[in-house]
Amino acid sequence: MPDEMALLVADVFEAAGALRRLGERTAQAEGLTQARWQVLSVVSDAPVTVPQAARRLGVSRQNVQRVANDLADLGHLTFEPNPDHRGSPLLVLTPDGRRALARVTERATAVHRALAPALPASAVTETRAFLHRLLAELDRRESAEGGRTPHRKEPS
Repeated sequence: MPDEMALLVADVFEAAGALRRLGERTAQAEGLTQARWQVLSVVSDAPVTVPQAARRLGVSRQNVQRVANDLADLGHLTFEPNPDHRGSPLLVLTPDGRRALARVTERATAVHRALAPALPASAVTETRAFLHRLLAELDRRESAEGGRTPHRKEPS
């Protein structure tokens, strides 16, 4: 099993790289970068702080701050006062940001539909369930070792 786990890790990294390249091309077609798309997406659910967005994306706070500043300069998001923490404003999508996110999401949906015939829906569902279990176990392990606090929701 350990050898299979090592191969799984290598496969996941390879898939992540391929998906990042595809995401970058998809975002670029709408005048965005993948990093900007990811931040827009995280903020689309509800306003969040830069540290919250960074934890959710698994990147540094400084990286998200830089991207958020770029998105604010483009008029895609604003920094709003945070009633819970004066020093950490909330990132809030603007109407332009919602439109940009909708366009890139629509383009991504078309790409996913083009991939779908080669990937049975049941296999996608099973793979997602397995990855959720793997991520939950990784979070538990990291938390037990004194690492970050898990932030993923358990799959339902």
